[in-house]
Amino acid sequence: MDRSPTSGSGASSDLLVDIIETLETCGLGRDEYQLHNSVDVEALEQLVASSDDDIAVQFTVEGIQLDVSPEGVDVVVEDQPDTGSK
Repeated sequence: MDRSPTSGSGASSDLLVDIIETLETCGLGRDEYQLHNSVDVEALEQLVASSDDDIAVQFTVEGIQLDVSPEGVDVVVEDQPDTGSK
């Protein structure tokens, strides 16, 4: 899938699709969340597209932390402490 920034009227829907596909990849069904309660996708797209610097916006949907940047949508994975015995 092309993760290059898009412009025009379809940009927000492309980001919305990327966010939904990422959530589904993590096992979250479409009926398990209300994305519009978590984020304004249109405003997020404008923010990411208009930045001259590197930018990433992080937010959580039903326990899944997402990172949105001009490169696309990624899941933030926290480093797990090493609990192994020596």
